Amino acid sequence: MESSVSRTEFRDAMARVCAPVNVITTNGPAGRGGFTATAMCSVTDEPPTLLVCMNSRSAQTAMFSDNHRFCVNVLTGEHRDLASSFAGKQSDMEARYAAATWIDLPSGNQALADAIVSFDCRIVEARPVGTHNIFIGEVVDIRSRKDGHALLYFDRNFVHVPTQAGSFGG
Repeated sequence: MESSVSRTEFRDAMARVCAPVNVITTNGPAGRGGFTATAMCSVTDEPPTLLVCMNSRSAQTAMFSDNHRFCVNVLTGEHRDLASSFAGKQSDMEARYAAATWIDLPSGNQALADAIVSFDCRIVEARPVGTHNIFIGEVVDIRSRKDGHALLYFDRNFVHVPTQAGSFGG
């Protein structure tokens, strides 16, 4: 069945979907890299697995594949500049990393020290789909903190949703 939805129509519709902003990093024999992504989700909890999507035109694709690992760092509202930097505003990778504090993980990856949560993953599968590569990673370690609010992306902008006391439907 052929799609009757255009690329533009799909992109415009997806812009209306609110998603947390993440910096996906890798560190290993192939080098250190990273990019900003909202295309991340859990796959299964047995074993703990998640996926990230990366544009296949990225010069970092081979690096992530060759390192066989990535770390998903969920950002807070204080990380807007870092998100922009890893999204390509800053082309120099060392400058991107210099803008934040990083923790060395046993796997060799680095986690953002003040991320809400960091998922350290071993790549168990990589698959091209259209213009992107899907990296499926088994979670080998988790670092998290109890405070902070996720940086969100909606309507092609970073947004902050203030928390409110109480519950839904009240």
